[in-house]
Amino acid sequence: MKNFKYLGIFLAFATVVGCSDLEEVPVGRLSPDGLVKSPADVQTLVNGAIGNMATERYWGRKLSLPIMLRSDMVSIGDQGTPGRRREVNNFSMGADNGMVTTLWPRAYQVIAGTNEAIAAAATLEVPAEQIDPITGQAYFFRAYTYYHLVRLFGDIPYLDAPVVNVEEASQISKTPANEMYANIINDLEEAKASLPNTQPTTALPSKATAAGFLASVYLTLGDYQKAYDEAKFVIDNEGDFGLMLEPDFQNLFNADVNSSEPLLTLDFNGFSDGDTGRDYMPALTGIRANERGNIGGGWSVAVPTVNVYNTWDGRDYRKAVSLDTTGIFDGVEEFFDKFPEFDSRNIQSAYIAKYTRLIGATGTGNGRASSLNYALMRYAEVLLIAAEALNEISPGSAEAAAYVNRVRARARNGNDTGFPEDVTAGLSQDEFRDMVLEERKWELAFEFKRWYDIKRRQLGPEVFGSDGLEPQPSFDPARDYLFPLPFDELDRNPNLAPNNPGY
Repeated sequence: MKNFKYLGIFLAFATVVGCSDLEEVPVGRLSPDGLVKSPADVQTLVNGAIGNMATERYWGRKLSLPIMLRSDMVSIGDQGTPGRRREVNNFSMGADNGMVTTLWPRAYQVIAGTNEAIAAAATLEVPAEQIDPITGQAYFFRAYTYYHLVRLFGDIPYLDAPVVNVEEASQISKTPANEMYANIINDLEEAKASLPNTQPTTALPSKATAAGFLASVYLTLGDYQKAYDEAKFVIDNEGDFGLMLEPDFQNLFNADVNSSEPLLTLDFNGFSDGDTGRDYMPALTGIRANERGNIGGGWSVAVPTVNVYNTWDGRDYRKAVSLDTTGIFDGVEEFFDKFPEFDSRNIQSAYIAKYTRLIGATGTGNGRASSLNYALMRYAEVLLIAAEALNEISPGSAEAAAYVNRVRARARNGNDTGFPEDVTAGLSQDEFRDMVLEERKWELAFEFKRWYDIKRRQLGPEVFGSDGLEPQPSFDPARDYLFPLPFDELDRNPNLAPNNPGY
């Protein structure tokens, strides 16, 4: 999908979001009038919006890296990496942080693409069954993009139509977070109603995708009944949706395996055209000077703390899949405690393996522009959402325990230790809540979910305390659950002031 370049970058919108590359992209709005003549043309607009996600300035680095570093499972390895990354990790970022100022305009370009697609679809006089499934994709991706933004920034501008008037654009202000969530839910409901049960590729959302993200949104909001209802809808119809747990956990991170577990993927295909298609996660998480694999060594930027390795029980198959403990140096296999001897920028800790081990063809060195497809939601997460939500509604439920046990059965990978053991019904509500959050931590490790769990459950003081996986004494719960709004956006549009508390 990433090879479609969205053409509808228009001057008024750039005035709002402050796109720093305005001079490098077409100026003038791509109007649907006369240019969009068929549902296929609307699909091209949607593809363009998705294309803006598969770039270095969005999922390739500027979104994925901050939400990974912000968690308690990943820290900075190479301390010589740019300061903007260290600031995100250390909770010392300001409004001028380059990760934030770059992410913001690209996110709104994705939204602009979806708005153009929705507006264009409304101009066509074609049967609903031809256009609604495509419009549903646009509604979904608009909701998906806003869902990240509202969790990261809180109150933000909400745009649900193409901006064509500069004067009107200059008056845009922030929409309260509760209204943002209501809009996100409305879009996901629209998507759920019009999307098909299955798609030819997991890069396009299905009815199950919309329901799965609805479950996630409701879980974030603490509306546990609705979270459970949406997750249960997916579970009850897993056959119709073509969903199943991948039997081998490793295959979820193998570019050569097409799994039936993801509800949605962002596809990278080993090709890169400048910023487009740039997947940096193999390089960012790879071991410097490592001769193993085909990426030519990584950059040691985003690295699990040694506490992650020490805490994770070795009988759990997911640990072996998720972590690299050895590398090849001068033709000799070495354990992670010797990594710094071969490059001082390595640290004495196991490294993330999910994005370096089986990533297929790559377009550039260090694994950049890999062929790995990123699962933005997996069926295992839906099962864990159902379990967590049901525990809040009806503690001690055998049904909730059964959902966790489906996930744990795979984590045993046929070992004879019985670990991780099945969860039994009858745990107290608090015990089950703690257990399922731990299960999410290991099942979804390094998959860009942990920070959002910390935020929604307000776990910061605990997980960043002295007994946490990554002690961070500078963490301030009054400030650090939100990112700062970009300073340049505030300069251009005073209606966005004030900035988030503490910035």
